[in-house]
Order: sequence, then structure tokens, then C-alpha cells
Amino acid sequence: MPRIIGVDIPKEKRIDVSLCYLYGVGPKLSKDILKGAGIPCEKRAKDLSEDEISRITNTIQKIGYKIEGDLRRDIQQNIKRLVDIGSWRGLRHKKGLPVRGQRTKTNARTRKGPRKGTAVIIKTEAKPAAKPAAPKK
Repeated sequence: MPRIIGVDIPKEKRIDVSLCYLYGVGPKLSKDILKGAGIPCEKRAKDLSEDEISRITNTIQKIGYKIEGDLRRDIQQNIKRLVDIGSWRGLRHKKGLPVRGQRTKTNARTRKGPRKGTAVIIKTEAKPAAKPAAPKK
């Protein structure tokens, strides 16, 4: 399995599709990377030589886009900044609710998690109270 920037990419797929397994790389950027490295898009990942893998890695570093760890770190820092300043978006992130104005009454299960069932209280019938003894005269 070829390893590019610390990520194993699938070997049976075409290299332009396999590069999309890197966080922050989509189809367009994948094709740009391959064009810069001089590798045809139709080639399978398992057919890459060590030289081609190193050319892909050098092209990714040269292109200047943030991918994988750097991109993840930047996104987390942006979210932390929003939470720290107490903005509306930061509070939504903190509560685990949708951030971009979606409705939450019926949807938003991805952010809110599975439904929490309402507690059902089963009442047991109370035993009838014993009749007080009649007072003696």
C-alpha cells in the first residue's frame, strides 16, 4: 500500500481517486498534483514506483496547500477561538448543535446524536388502606 504524507492510500484505485483519501485533497487538487508531478491520472496506485511517490510528495509540499495534520490543526484552532470569544457559533459548537442555522426541532440528528427516549413511569396500584377499627363504646 503506497504511503503519502503518513497516510496509506488504497492501492487498487486510480491514483487520482486514491489521493482524495488525504484530508483536504479533492478531485481538482488531486489532478493538479498529478499534473505537477508528471504522472498520468489513469495509473493505479499499486503501479507507482518509489520515484513517482516521492515526486507526488514533493509536489504536494511545493504546491502550498494545507493538508492532513496542518489543516486539521487550523480548523480546530478556529473552532477553539470561536468558543473562547463566546460567539454564537462558538456556543453552538460547545453545545454540539448545528452551527449554520439549520432547524433542530425535527432534524439535526447527526449533531445532536441519537434520540434520548422519554422516561416512562409505571405506576403500581397501591394496596387499599386498612379501615380504621371502629371505636369501642
